Amino acid sequence: MDAPVAVDVIDDGAAMAVRWSPGTRSRFHAIWLRDNALDPDTRDAHNGQRLIALKDVPASTGIARAEIGLTGEVLVTFSPEGKTVRFPGTWLRAHAYDRDEDRARGRVQAGITPWDSGLQDSVPAVTYQALSTGNAALGAWLAAVRRYGVALMTGGPVASGAVCDVAALFGYVRETNYGRWFDVRTEVKPSNLAYTGLGLQAHTDNPYRDPVPTLQILYCLENSAAGGDSLVVDGFMAASRLRNEAPDMFDLLSRYSARFEYRGAAGVCLRSRKPMIELTPDGELTGIRFNNRSTAPIVDVPYDHMHDYYAAYRRFAEIIDDPGMAVRFKLAPGECFIVDNTRVLHARTGYSGTGTRWLQGCYADKDGLLSTLANIENRVYETSE
Repeated sequence: MDAPVAVDVIDDGAAMAVRWSPGTRSRFHAIWLRDNALDPDTRDAHNGQRLIALKDVPASTGIARAEIGLTGEVLVTFSPEGKTVRFPGTWLRAHAYDRDEDRARGRVQAGITPWDSGLQDSVPAVTYQALSTGNAALGAWLAAVRRYGVALMTGGPVASGAVCDVAALFGYVRETNYGRWFDVRTEVKPSNLAYTGLGLQAHTDNPYRDPVPTLQILYCLENSAAGGDSLVVDGFMAASRLRNEAPDMFDLLSRYSARFEYRGAAGVCLRSRKPMIELTPDGELTGIRFNNRSTAPIVDVPYDHMHDYYAAYRRFAEIIDDPGMAVRFKLAPGECFIVDNTRVLHARTGYSGTGTRWLQGCYADKDGLLSTLANIENRVYETSE
């Protein structure tokens, strides 16, 4: 599948076309190929980092010759340098950018699976022992977080600070003004409404930070109070519903920034200005920021659009609050869940003063998780070759 069957120089040497099978081809520009050359003069053999800058590549770079080598690689000779570089067919196939793809505004990245309450009986879950002793279980768990934005863990130690040990399985704790980890239980004079028995609307955490913590782990130490169930909602599914139902509303929430603020503790004043629905410049859905408790006055929407913006905000909240969107569970001591805080909103039902509800939380970031996952997947791939 990844072996080229033919290669042709096209556009007077400005590009080449690789044919993979009848009717399938990928075109590559000469300047792109030269900038991404894999030879040791261009890339460090140890760490893969580029050794040259674009200014070191002639602006007139073209392809003098291209042919298929004996082992299926493509040999490209560049002009005016006369330099020949080998490109493995698998590498070219994996990095092909000449393809038909969905460019719809609000699309999700390949490999992301939006969900609603239908995920209730199939939320990815694994035991702490399995996570601690095998890369296969850890890789599957991290891959589930990448795909669904949420996963559960059971059978962990009932010990203060154990939440940080979960983060250490794949990355590093993101320390904030709340500390390395924080207790989520009732306080007499709470600095945050999370530290009460009140129910909380589904929300993303810390939208007032820039950058926002991209992962959150909530770990149960005690949960004997009546109520206090946890709920999670896929913000990407909510945004997709809004886009399909009311494109103009989706456009307002993704075009204009909301403002978020936190000043609940002495010496802390955190503010950010971001849209509730965040897209890349080419329209891919990349983030949700939604937290009614921390939304500051919104001042970046023009007067003529503010009424409609609030209608869109209200409808988005209604979709998020729809019971058909939520997965619900009650954590037992030693259990935790992890969420992609740029995507999945979490909530809780209110709980009474009878019994105790004590969770600990910490933040981490997706770069560590995705790096660990990539290394696990690469080892599996290399072993299977």
